[in-house]
Amino acid sequence: MTEPSPAGPLPAISEAATDELVAWFADRGEPAYRARQVLAGVAAGRANGFVELTDLPLRLRAELGEAFRFSTIDASHVVATDGGQTEKAVHELADGQRIESVFMQYPGRGASAPRTTICISSQAGCAVGCPFCATGQGGFGRHLSAAEIVDQVLWWRRSRAGLLDPEHHLNVVFMGMGEPLHNADPVFQAVRILNDPQRVGIGARHLTVSTSGVVPAMDRMADELPQVNLAISLHAAHDELRDELVPINRKWPISAVLGAGRRFADRTRRRVSLEYVMIDGINDAPLEAQRLADLARGWLCHVNLIPLNPTPAAPWSGTPRPGIDRFAAILRGAGVATTVRDTRGRSIEAACGQLHAQLSRRALGSRVASPELVMVEA
Repeated sequence: MTEPSPAGPLPAISEAATDELVAWFADRGEPAYRARQVLAGVAAGRANGFVELTDLPLRLRAELGEAFRFSTIDASHVVATDGGQTEKAVHELADGQRIESVFMQYPGRGASAPRTTICISSQAGCAVGCPFCATGQGGFGRHLSAAEIVDQVLWWRRSRAGLLDPEHHLNVVFMGMGEPLHNADPVFQAVRILNDPQRVGIGARHLTVSTSGVVPAMDRMADELPQVNLAISLHAAHDELRDELVPINRKWPISAVLGAGRRFADRTRRRVSLEYVMIDGINDAPLEAQRLADLARGWLCHVNLIPLNPTPAAPWSGTPRPGIDRFAAILRGAGVATTVRDTRGRSIEAACGQLHAQLSRRALGSRVASPELVMVEA
């Protein structure tokens, strides 16, 4: 059992700066290495509360519980599909806001090791308002703190610790609820915490930040986080359509967004992913594939085609697989590296934001397995 959250606005241990924690221990006559013990112990996922950090004296564990919040997540509801290989959680935060994260396991094949991807949220809700997205349809709640972002990864580490052995390749993608680069400072701080070898220790090349096109923050990311992967939610190859599908395009049109993508690729030598959700009869015609090929050709990027998981408030459906294959063939024929995202368990609605909507009037409990609930790699 996770220990109860202390009352009051206590700082979260997951975003405590090392020097601040060293000073906290020094005030209690304790050596600096205690800070590293705590941060490593919290990040390892083997403890569900300060009381379980057994390499610390019991007195210090009690004092930590009085001074810091072990987790910013108060309750979670989890559903599973794909034989348990995909799990999606709604997490409730201290102020009642709810966010989503997804845990996806992929078995090893041949010489490749098994891998796990955790998809996390950066905001409660989203202000971009893409009409095909359940999160956008639900509106914007607030920005998340760095701790609330990191704690999603730590929650899965604790609850699925037996699945994350050293042989696993762990990836974290900022592709859940929210526009990460609308919340750039906490997102960048969270990336640094996740990457810190003294804390969570996930390699920068296993971290991906997705954006709908916040151009100034994309340029900042190239300067500050050059080893982290960048994904651009493009979804249309001309401005008239993208204005409708991705409303932020009215502020930063395709030329500006892809200009920032090119600058990122040039500065970092990291390949940029162009995410393109396939919507039947809207953006999947051969002409759109040719337009997209013109945008993607000649620079360090690849196109990732995503079958749409329809949402109740949107009138659209996803492009059937033969149409996706024809679209992909046009891109590949034009010399553009193209992948089709593997979606899982699409039997009913559960795209980003939909589980949150389904549970909006229900108290969150513990893990509930439901093979009928769909979760999509997103």
